[in-house]
Amino acid sequence: MLEKFRAFAAAALFITLATFIAGTAMAQSKGGARIVCWKDKAGKVVGCGDRVPPEYEDSATKELDRRGVTRKTTDSAADEAKRAAGDEKLAKQKEELARQREDEKRLATVQRREDAALLATFSNEKEIDLKRDRDLEVVDRQITQLQAAQNNAAERSLELKGRIEAGEKTKKPVSDFLKDEAVRTESDRVRYEKGIVAKTKEKEDTRKRYADMKQRYKELLGPSAPAPTAAPAAKK
Repeated sequence: MLEKFRAFAAAALFITLATFIAGTAMAQSKGGARIVCWKDKAGKVVGCGDRVPPEYEDSATKELDRRGVTRKTTDSAADEAKRAAGDEKLAKQKEELARQREDEKRLATVQRREDAALLATFSNEKEIDLKRDRDLEVVDRQITQLQAAQNNAAERSLELKGRIEAGEKTKKPVSDFLKDEAVRTESDRVRYEKGIVAKTKEKEDTRKRYADMKQRYKELLGPSAPAPTAAPAAKK
């Protein structure tokens, strides 16, 4: 008798659960309800329901219809941020590439103009050498003038320094004019010295500039260009 009652109770419970599930499925079908599954950081589904729990709001999800077919997926907040960073990096790379291409076009335009001016200015390589030598002569004269001025300033500075030291040894008052003159003269000496260094660097740059100019001139003429005519020997 007890066993029959248990069997009857189990059957009744099964019928009740089946009815509840069927009713729930029908209600979801009529209301268009969705089923959402959410994933952990490793991308593994850890739960499903009608809404995502608060602690998984930033996780990846997929939405299923009543038949279990996936209708929509979303990335996690971390994946979206990573994708956005990738899109931004790609945009910057494209922008940089476009800028490089514009710079190359601009440089090519400048090079064409410089090449045209070079061919229009010189008839042969010898003329380039002559122009270089004239420019170097100008710089050499400037260096010579600066060296003379520096020597004069150095001698004057040494003289003033000696007069000031002599006055200090004899405990005689040194005039402010003498002190100011010593400072000014030493400042001039340093300025001339820096000018010599700058002009020496300019001379080196001039040599390199004309060497590059001459090399470019050869490239523009090409191997088929006639050799430059040698300058006539000077009469003795």
